Amino acid sequence: MTMNQIGASFPSWGVDSVGSSIAFVSEDKEFLIGLSFQPYFSVMVQEELFELSDVSVIPSGLAEVRFVRNQTIGKSFIGSKKRRMKRCMVRAVLVGEESFPVADEEREFGHFHRIPIASVSSKQGFVLHVQKERVDERNAVNFNTYGFATNQDRRGTVPDIEF
Repeated sequence: MTMNQIGASFPSWGVDSVGSSIAFVSEDKEFLIGLSFQPYFSVMVQEELFELSDVSVIPSGLAEVRFVRNQTIGKSFIGSKKRRMKRCMVRAVLVGEESFPVADEEREFGHFHRIPIASVSSKQGFVLHVQKERVDERNAVNFNTYGFATNQDRRGTVPDIEF
């Protein structure tokens, strides 16, 4: 699938924010040109919320990084814990269990940013928790539909572009 071959990068990533720019990276220039003609980008450019640059070649020799959508981070917040505990309790009652699950989840995470986004299908807002990982070598192009790597099966990397 084309979308799994386009990675997202944040050239201005810092401690305080992801920055004010995003770069999309692909080995196939045609994929990027096609992406730039998506209706979403056209509307954002017309509304002067985005500025699109021409597709350009990334200089060789840059280090590789991985921007990871870490869904485990979201599970550590109280709202998510409450929803999961409620589901567990309902399942326990349905199967006739007399004891209920105990929430025992202490997790620590490295630096991450929260990126608010809206679902295309449901229009519901949610948050992507994204971390930047430095890697020693380039990994095969394989991203989720947002252009990020994941903790398990999508482990693509992008050049460490910095503005």
